[in-house]
Amino acid sequence: MIRIGVDFGGTKIEAAALAASGQILARVRAPNPGAYEPALEVVKDLVAQAEAEAGARAAAVGMGIPGSVSPRTGLVRNANSVWLNGRPVAEDMARALGRPVRLANDANCLALSEAADGAGASAGVVFAAILGTGCGGGLVVGGALVEGANGVAGEWGHTPLPWSTAQEYPGRPCWCGRRGCLETWLSGPALAADHGLGLRAEEIARLAAQGEPAATAALDRYVDRLGRALACVVDLIDPDVIVLGGGVSNISALYDRLPSAITPHVFSDSAQVVVRQAMHGDSSGVRGAAWLWPLPAP
Repeated sequence: MIRIGVDFGGTKIEAAALAASGQILARVRAPNPGAYEPALEVVKDLVAQAEAEAGARAAAVGMGIPGSVSPRTGLVRNANSVWLNGRPVAEDMARALGRPVRLANDANCLALSEAADGAGASAGVVFAAILGTGCGGGLVVGGALVEGANGVAGEWGHTPLPWSTAQEYPGRPCWCGRRGCLETWLSGPALAADHGLGLRAEEIARLAAQGEPAATAALDRYVDRLGRALACVVDLIDPDVIVLGGGVSNISALYDRLPSAITPHVFSDSAQVVVRQAMHGDSSGVRGAAWLWPLPAP
């Protein structure tokens, strides 16, 4: 009795086999070839490897993708791996794997994993934000994933930066065709671009911790913008816990600084905002994908 999850990332694809308890029995990964048919073959091979290592076969496969499925057409849309857009990924993967496949946005998978048995376990309302190569959000209420009538619940990364200053408006162009999306301000590449000296987000954070002025200023701006953006989440859904995942979530200073950056913008006389790092780290996406299917009855 195992679950299989696939995390379809922009640079790598990962598959994992989970026991009924949530324990990872096998975990395998490979580079994403960046083209549709070869990527489906990579997924097929990784699922076979994970099942061979676990010594069991799953009845169905869950898959997290950097986009979402249109409830109208069944095709992928809104993926920053643009070659996935307009493709019947679930149908093609089900054919390749010989069993049902369920897709969800990668941030939704993060939220589901962390709400099940991670940083949001036992919380009624969990909002999870991915801050990595891109920027996205997912929502779990009462242990159930909320995708919404149009399948776009939690698409936080493509909303505008709130309370923009004159210097921030109208913002940088986004791959989605708009300007000033949160993804252009809060992703790892966005932090690097704002710093402007060719360093990665983790290097900027390290220099800021040492007091280097340019890095400190860039991280200060980042915390302020992330605080404003999460305040809107609090105003809309008032989650019990906000969970952060993705590479930028590894910046430890965020967890001390964000509550005080969020609360001044919340429409309340007082606000207690809990922000936690994803407990399962970079395993959250693949674990959440596995949780998309219940285990079959014994």
